[in-house]
Amino acid sequence: MTLITAPEKTIIYCPSLTEYKRRKTITIKIGDIPMGSDYPIRVQSMTTVDTMDTQGSIDEVVRMVDSGCEYVRITAPSVKEAQNLENIRNGLHKIGIHVPLIADIHFTPNAAELAARIVEKVRINPGNYADRKRFEVIDYTDASYAAELDRIREKFIPLIRICKEYGTAMRIGTNHGSLSDRILSRYGDTPLGMVESALEFLRICEEFNYFNIALSMKSSNTQVMVEAYRLLVQRLDEEGLKPYPLHLGVTEAGEAEDGRIKSAVGIGTLLEDGLGDTVRVSLTEAPEKEAPVARALIERYTLRSPHDFIDPVESSPINPFQYTRRVTNEVYNIGALNVPRVIADYSAITISQLDDLKSIGHFFLPVPDKWAMNDQGSDFIYTGLNPAPFMLPNGLKEILDYSIWKNHEDRSNKFPIMSVDDWNEDISKEGISHQLTFVKGTIHSFDYEFLIDVGLLKNIVLVVQTDNTHAMPELRRFFFNLVNMGIKLPVIVQRNYRVDLGDELPLYSATDIGGLLVDGFGDGILLSPVFSDGSEQPEKLKSASLFNSIAFGILQAARTRMSKTEYISCPSCGRTLFDLQETTAMIRKYTEHLKGIKIGIMGCIVNGPGEMADADYGYVGMGKDKIALYRGQEVIKRSVTAAKAVDELIGLIKEDGRWIDPSEVEVLN
Repeated sequence: MTLITAPEKTIIYCPSLTEYKRRKTITIKIGDIPMGSDYPIRVQSMTTVDTMDTQGSIDEVVRMVDSGCEYVRITAPSVKEAQNLENIRNGLHKIGIHVPLIADIHFTPNAAELAARIVEKVRINPGNYADRKRFEVIDYTDASYAAELDRIREKFIPLIRICKEYGTAMRIGTNHGSLSDRILSRYGDTPLGMVESALEFLRICEEFNYFNIALSMKSSNTQVMVEAYRLLVQRLDEEGLKPYPLHLGVTEAGEAEDGRIKSAVGIGTLLEDGLGDTVRVSLTEAPEKEAPVARALIERYTLRSPHDFIDPVESSPINPFQYTRRVTNEVYNIGALNVPRVIADYSAITISQLDDLKSIGHFFLPVPDKWAMNDQGSDFIYTGLNPAPFMLPNGLKEILDYSIWKNHEDRSNKFPIMSVDDWNEDISKEGISHQLTFVKGTIHSFDYEFLIDVGLLKNIVLVVQTDNTHAMPELRRFFFNLVNMGIKLPVIVQRNYRVDLGDELPLYSATDIGGLLVDGFGDGILLSPVFSDGSEQPEKLKSASLFNSIAFGILQAARTRMSKTEYISCPSCGRTLFDLQETTAMIRKYTEHLKGIKIGIMGCIVNGPGEMADADYGYVGMGKDKIALYRGQEVIKRSVTAAKAVDELIGLIKEDGRWIDPSEVEVLN
């Protein structure tokens, strides 16, 4: 296996690590809607109706276009579906809709060659275009590996020639979970393997002077996805290949808030660095629900430049192609090997009764007269100038503004948060907690002199915030400063958001903070709600619950703290063999109490053992009313009827000793 070593030269995976700039790409032609850096970032989605249902496909495309889709992808698993693309296209043209269509191809070069004569773009997956996955480890010599490339070349050349002749664009779309046995044997299950998988096909295209190509590096793991796209850009530049446009997406993101947060962590992180020319958000929902989410992510950058100046970075002090958490001290229960902590901001909420803490996962049970906490119970509560009037549960610690804390009678169970000015004014430092003191500031107030002053202390946790519209890169710049200075203080990332942001709130916060977490930065999250004038207590408590849920969702999506069951569910398409939305809801109903388990729910074998990548268990359609159940990537049971499949899945989890009966779990809502 080839390992990626830490970079020793200037990082060139994006135009700038501190200034918002779109990466310069070539323009590719996709029907009448070109793609590339000279044009707006495009939105696309994929149909879910059976491709042989011509009218159903047309109706769905209409809804998708009305929702904002600029490109529509349709699966073509065999020649007959590829042929029917012409009927779908003609039916759309008759009603005045000329949206570019993209044929989605897996396993079937003959379907790709036919579709390339009909639609504006063909998507191929290099992991299965010329290979059949058998999960075999093969010890290739250089000669035998080269022979395999020759075999792929012969299968791929006909499609290139057809695309050139018909002016058809192509996406070479690598998926983390469907890398070929050949790639896995040589490069391992790594971002490098994903990149090499695409480059093998891309080099053949360039050999034939075919450049009408977009590239993608999708994964359901946001860390892997981000690293793979970055490495792809770096490798294109190093090899002198053309700067092709990038299609961004997180595969099998899931549904509802979790799906949106996960998509934003992956896609938003890359958009922040100016990468990406088209976006697809993969939700287990109706396809017309995807485009508005993609549009909300994209439109945040229309006014991003100019923004407040951030000191430039010539080279990243970390390896951007391989996750490593920043090394920090342990202060109380923050930093070092501790999971990132969640701080709930109640500084604008008046705590008057025990039930006020339900919003952040802490519940008082009159019988048996004790506190309980669910899996998303906050670790700390920031009450500011208004201390809680009763003793808090043991699982929840209180943070007070320094001016209140230093005069409070109970300072052993409460911790101060102070500004840099407070720190500088308290020369004796007798008024700080020797267990844990928070100091809040910005990249500007946390200047060199301050960091030198506090850098070696063992009781300090920094709380960093920013008002820069280019927030994530400025916060990342601060972490770069800490790494370069060798300072190991833990850092809580604070962001303030208006509560009336609505659907944009999880997207913006997941981008700003998730982008740091996937680089190994951040030891906790403090999301602070900004209320409108006249907000009442019930509204404030509801917002506290939402912000708390989003904070835990971001940590889960960034793979840094698993607090609930994760569902890696595909968004459905014409290949799907059962109702994905209904099935996902049913599986969630019976398994959502299993903290930390990952369950893949895939509509067909294409999105089966490969696409769910690192899931613990898999529920995969293999035929009409036939389900295959997986443990990891190994099929355990085949041809299970849908009526029995959920019970069989539960039985498999029980067999592994990972099942917890719901009656044994305090379900706290």
